[in-house]
Amino acid sequence: MRRLKPLVAILGVIMIVSCGDQKANLEFEQQGRDVPAFDSDNAYNFIEKQVSFGPRVPNSEAHVQTKEYLKAELEKTAGVGNVFVQEFQQTVYGDTLTMFNILAGFGLQYQDRIILAAHWDSRPRAEEDPDNPDTPILGADDGASGVGVLLEMAQIFSENEVPLGVDIIFFDGEDYGEVSDLDNYFLGAREWSNNPPVPGYNPRFGILLDMVGGQNAVFYKESYSMSYAPNLVDEIWSIAEMKGYDDMFVNQRGGAIADDHIIVQQQAGIEMINIIHHSVNESGTVQFPPYWHTQNDNMEIIDHTTLQAVGDVLLELIYNRIPQ
Repeated sequence: MRRLKPLVAILGVIMIVSCGDQKANLEFEQQGRDVPAFDSDNAYNFIEKQVSFGPRVPNSEAHVQTKEYLKAELEKTAGVGNVFVQEFQQTVYGDTLTMFNILAGFGLQYQDRIILAAHWDSRPRAEEDPDNPDTPILGADDGASGVGVLLEMAQIFSENEVPLGVDIIFFDGEDYGEVSDLDNYFLGAREWSNNPPVPGYNPRFGILLDMVGGQNAVFYKESYSMSYAPNLVDEIWSIAEMKGYDDMFVNQRGGAIADDHIIVQQQAGIEMINIIHHSVNESGTVQFPPYWHTQNDNMEIIDHTTLQAVGDVLLELIYNRIPQ
């Protein structure tokens, strides 16, 4: 059984006015606007706080504590009336899970909107770990890093007027499924896409952040993203090159990675791309960093340089590259 909390009224207004005939115009050029500075120290601290609660697995105490923390942090920046928690339940592997998507709106005066998203849950098992494969992981990079970047961006949005509407979504239940059981991954994205808070929500595009804080990160152009919104991907990677981050944002097509962005594209019809740490080996197989789905995905592998690069690139895109 799934259930949806009543909408916060003002968030409903945002989403209603964004419904319309205008579809994503994925053309970009420099607008001559000032771009605020990203603080990787703040992003790091937001990641560290999430990890301090422990593994954020649905139905755990750490999961509930983190939900309250994220909601409170977004209320500080977006305002209490502009944060919405979408609660839902789903039975997976015999357990009824209570999960929460957390949404916040910025630039409420704009009909023209974009989505920034990440998943906030962490994996209930570490199947890639040779010593503790059945133990939940902290997910400092795989989960908390994207959220940390977006919490810092929320702070920036609250202090520097955005040139269009920005909706932040923290998806729950992304990483619950067992290996190869994709039907039980991306649970929050499925809930949000199948049961939108207001029907007809129609942003220009979405950007998903997944594993964006690790050491020695490389971001190839994820293959589904290139199919969904190649102009958006190319613009982001062009910005990264301009800023000297081309060793991290590699200008090559990468692997096809199942993630929340596929669900949003297929079920909600919103072009969403994925910035995710991965590479492709000579045989064409996707390779994730060595700490992926292991107990080593902890604060020791979080890198300020990676966080700074991702934040700098996204702020340039949002504040100075999107025509009005």
